[in-house]
Amino acid sequence: MTQYLLAIDQGTTSSRAIIFSAQGLPVARAQQEFKQYFPQDGWVEHDGQEIWSSTLQVCRDAIASSGLQPQAIAAIGITNQRETTLVWDAATGTPVYSAIVWQDRRTADYCAGLKSQGHEAMVSARTGLLIDPYFSATKLRWILENVSGARERAERGELRFGTVDSFLLWHLSGGKVHRTDASNASRTLLFNIHTQQWDEELLELFEIPASLLPEVLDCAAEFGHTDAELLGASIPVLGMAGDQQAALIGQACFQPGMVKSTYGTGCFMIQNTGDQPVSSKNRLLTTVGYRLEGKVTYAVEGSIFVAGAAVQWLRDGIKLISHARDSEALAEATGEACGVYLVPAFTGLGAPYWDPKARGAIFGLTRDTGIKEIVTAGLQSVCYQTRDLLEAMRQDGAAAPSALRVDGGMVENNWVMQFLADILGVSVERPEVTETTALGVAYLAGLKLGLYQDLNAIASHWHRQQRFEPRMNDAHRERLYAGWLDAVKRVRSEP
Repeated sequence: MTQYLLAIDQGTTSSRAIIFSAQGLPVARAQQEFKQYFPQDGWVEHDGQEIWSSTLQVCRDAIASSGLQPQAIAAIGITNQRETTLVWDAATGTPVYSAIVWQDRRTADYCAGLKSQGHEAMVSARTGLLIDPYFSATKLRWILENVSGARERAERGELRFGTVDSFLLWHLSGGKVHRTDASNASRTLLFNIHTQQWDEELLELFEIPASLLPEVLDCAAEFGHTDAELLGASIPVLGMAGDQQAALIGQACFQPGMVKSTYGTGCFMIQNTGDQPVSSKNRLLTTVGYRLEGKVTYAVEGSIFVAGAAVQWLRDGIKLISHARDSEALAEATGEACGVYLVPAFTGLGAPYWDPKARGAIFGLTRDTGIKEIVTAGLQSVCYQTRDLLEAMRQDGAAAPSALRVDGGMVENNWVMQFLADILGVSVERPEVTETTALGVAYLAGLKLGLYQDLNAIASHWHRQQRFEPRMNDAHRERLYAGWLDAVKRVRSEP
């Protein structure tokens, strides 16, 4: 019997389910957008119940549209928006507060306090991360401190914490399983990436009771089975990874030095560094790339908070375009030298700046500036930010990649891909299957199932659809990039 893999991709703006064949080709998909809430400046929340109901719905829809029997789904993989934090009742699964999204900055002052007390060096040495509101620990502490009775209930063992993967697994298993994988655990600020354990000193620092935490497994492991009533069969969950790590696997970046960049709501560039964690001098993050059979492959990562979200803002916030796809034609009509710079620091700046209090701005406006120039500047901002990350990796001693493998919704835009190659001075490769996040976690589930013998077997399925070569001359490239650096300098809250 042909075996199929169901990938759940629970992202920041939508929940998706994609069914893949054993060859790694999509057979059916379903997607549902859900609401983001912005209760205060710098706060970003989701409704946990909506995350669960939309995820369940897209799984059912994907199975229905595939025409397959639920029994034909041999395994499930879960990938997720990573640092987003949920706390729920251990008996009912009901969240005690909204999901606090990775973009949320409400704990900026608390983080600044910990830094001024001199804790960052210890935290970074153990976790590979910086003390920043982005990561889960300070969000979790905020819930315990600010939701009435939450801390007391946590102390009594009545609550559970998890990133979205754990929350979905808990619900899919009918409340039987509370687990996560090493890649998601490594984004919490509570996990020691060297010992591969929850770290007691970090739990103490952030005032987190250990009873809240999930068990940590490899990325390909037996996480549990779905309750048969939910999807029509009891299906094993065999793969799990945070979305960016899943994309690293989907892009088959298995050799040290290989780099991928994903363009979703944010943009994330990850470089495989092999079995050694590399410590960045340029405020990039050291993280678990993946862990298989107990063996860790590390990675270095740069995170940009706003990529596709800038296009979303142009569409929904200031209504310059009706559809994201309209942006490509406008950029083609404008050309790369539009003279305008849009710095999309809507929720602060991510790597390599890590400035939570920076805010967005548009520079270079003249009387001739119109919609098409501002839209083009929004698209270019994604490419300039990618260059920031690549420069940081270079300064950390990484060799320039021979090519950058890209994925995510934005990579369908040929104009953006060409400008990206031009501003980086590096070839950009777009794969045939651009749903690499979902594909990566399907591969992990298939690896555990035995559909794939090893990582080489997975790599053989990767195929390039198009390669964009740099065409811009060096002087023009540097002039455009210098304008970007000047614009960023102007929005910084601190020099």
